[in-house]
Amino acid sequence: MLSSSSLRRLLAVFVAGPVWAQSFELRPVEPNSLPALVDSNTPAFWRDGGLSIFSSTGEPLINTGPDQFSLGYPMFVDSDGSRPSPLWIEAAWQDSDGALFLWYHHEQLDACPGTSLTVPKIGAAVSYDGGRTLRDLGFVLESGEAPDCGSRNGYFAGGHGDFSVILNPVDGYFYFLFSNYGGAASEQGVAIARMPFERRFDPASSVEKYYRGRWEQPGLGGHVTPVFAARVDWQREDTDAFWGPSIHWNTHLEQYVVLMNRACCAPDWPQEGVYVAFNRDISNPSGWTAPDLMVPHGGWYPQVLGVEAGETDTVAGRTPRLYVRGFSEWEIVFFREDELTESDK
Repeated sequence: MLSSSSLRRLLAVFVAGPVWAQSFELRPVEPNSLPALVDSNTPAFWRDGGLSIFSSTGEPLINTGPDQFSLGYPMFVDSDGSRPSPLWIEAAWQDSDGALFLWYHHEQLDACPGTSLTVPKIGAAVSYDGGRTLRDLGFVLESGEAPDCGSRNGYFAGGHGDFSVILNPVDGYFYFLFSNYGGAASEQGVAIARMPFERRFDPASSVEKYYRGRWEQPGLGGHVTPVFAARVDWQREDTDAFWGPSIHWNTHLEQYVVLMNRACCAPDWPQEGVYVAFNRDISNPSGWTAPDLMVPHGGWYPQVLGVEAGETDTVAGRTPRLYVRGFSEWEIVFFREDELTESDK
């Protein structure tokens, strides 16, 4: 159980113009578990008055019900036979006509023969039946670096994965926040890329990575400048890095909010904690606040699920549920600057 002093964190966001401040508080609530094993971010969408949530452990499942607390029995997601395997669905966005765009984490299992190391990359798919069947659209984000089969983090020899995707309606781009596990140490950490909305049906060569102030590096290959840089690279046993970003637009704060894990500082990714950061403008990669500890230790894959109709893992209001690996025992209460007392500030 966390002490009350560890539950409250105050942050100040400095951007061009006025100072924006926000605060959060964790409050215990009746526990809730998603009805399937969770090994990644669990994206959600609303369709025909019901909520659907994907969960994955190498094979994706879909769970549907009236809300997150009343989901039905999970069903396997089918495909037209074109999708790679294993596959983890980690992001979703539904078009106005019902076309559902999905993005997945895939791991190349034979990258380092004789070891358990894999190399992830990120692909896209579309569904026309509410996520029951997928049609693969190809890979969109892939490292240009050769696998480092001497990596000692216990899982990955490089690659891009463990990510989330959100649409910015202001500039018409989908933004990918993803974990970069290889290449030069200066490029490792949580990186960012974007894709024009109008290229959603043809995404394979449409994603641009952010590098040194420009959106000009190709999604397949190319370099990155991390938004949250690794302190110790992933090839070492004592890696110290943020990973697994889960982003949402918070309608109460009118800011983007990202939750991340921090792996530190021993083999096999022991979790130092769950962190949170804020940004008013996702198109400005330097606009993020410094990550602040939300939950010490804890499990992998933190994210929110909004509790109101229409809210999901990417759009939430003042008091969403906090899930970690599919289990929730806390809600997060977000406070704007005008809701803080002088003592809070």
